[in-house]
Amino acid sequence: MADLQTSIPDGSLDALFDGYRRFRKEAWPDLQRRFETLAEGQAPKVLVIGCSDSRVDPQQILGAGPGELFVLRNVAALAPPYAPDQSHHAASAAIEYAVRVLKVERIVVLAHAGCGGVKALFDGAPPEAFDFVVAWVNMASRARKAVDPALAGAERQRAAEEAVAGVAIENLMTFPWIAERVAEGSLALTGMHFGVADGCLRCRGQDGFWADVPTA
Repeated sequence: MADLQTSIPDGSLDALFDGYRRFRKEAWPDLQRRFETLAEGQAPKVLVIGCSDSRVDPQQILGAGPGELFVLRNVAALAPPYAPDQSHHAASAAIEYAVRVLKVERIVVLAHAGCGGVKALFDGAPPEAFDFVVAWVNMASRARKAVDPALAGAERQRAAEEAVAGVAIENLMTFPWIAERVAEGSLALTGMHFGVADGCLRCRGQDGFWADVPTA
């Protein structure tokens, strides 16, 4: 397997094409039959709402193969509240397609350590990120009240990330067709948190408390 730090060393087309060639040589022979089947349609059972952060790949973290996850990625892994109108709602469109068309059985909100979007919400955004990022993360502003002010450093950051994931789950429940399916038991909502440095996955229980997922 290619070194992860040098697989795509820069943003050139040559680097991207080299990556494609590695994919065709190393992965495609084993995946070709799977993709031929997927070409006829997809039927994932899980929607993952994850962060756009380059270090956090839901498929890799959850050990999923092609066609197994429907993935929505955005800054801070947020789900907006239900607000149907004529504006552009990329996140809500993906959620609607996954739930109403693909009929997924679970939605996972995948937060992660060192999230820049959460840091922007709690500590302020970089000056270059004020056109869109500030308004986007502010939809989770009530998460600030859920974090103990006595916390500091990495402990505070993780608490903030988990609180924002909780807000995302609350926002999902404002979608009437999500709330209906949750009530009837055909859809479940789950919060998760991935530790980038240690690889540990935490899961939010129905009681709202977070615990490490066993590795064996």
